Amino acid sequence: MVFEAGLACSPMDERKNLLIKHFGLRGVAIFEAGKGIIALVAGIWLLTLRHKDMGHIAERLLGLLHIAPHRHFSERVVGAAEKLNAHAIWIIFAGILVYVTVRWVEAVGLWLEKEWAEWFALLSGCLYLPWELYAISRHATALKWGIFLVNILIVLYMGWLLLDSHKRKKKQQQAAI
Repeated sequence: MVFEAGLACSPMDERKNLLIKHFGLRGVAIFEAGKGIIALVAGIWLLTLRHKDMGHIAERLLGLLHIAPHRHFSERVVGAAEKLNAHAIWIIFAGILVYVTVRWVEAVGLWLEKEWAEWFALLSGCLYLPWELYAISRHATALKWGIFLVNILIVLYMGWLLLDSHKRKKKQQQAAI
């Protein structure tokens, strides 16, 4: 039996906690860093397009996604793309860099098993849920459901970790008294 901060823990509990917390947090950290990398690649790609005909590029992307060109959504996307200029693209890129920084800071915090990062992951994950549900209610696809389920799993996992951490701290405080 090993004593951890005044609490008796069996070796099995310690191994289970290591697997669940250490590898779970690392997995979420890699996922968050991956989202940052995808956003950065998309931002760099957007920068390469700053002197191109954005309306034409939007039409080609919509075609690749098999979205009908004469639908209201398509016309709005193409119209918005045609209004983009180099200055607007730089502003969008700056926003992408902020997003990338936030994702990477969160990923590093989770990798280092920092509690603030667990709170941040829980709260940021919860912020996405209403938007994801709205997207599913408008037009459910396997991709939207997959994104929603992964986000729910991360939110539940972070909530469970934080609740477990709170219970451990409370037991430690009671044992110290």
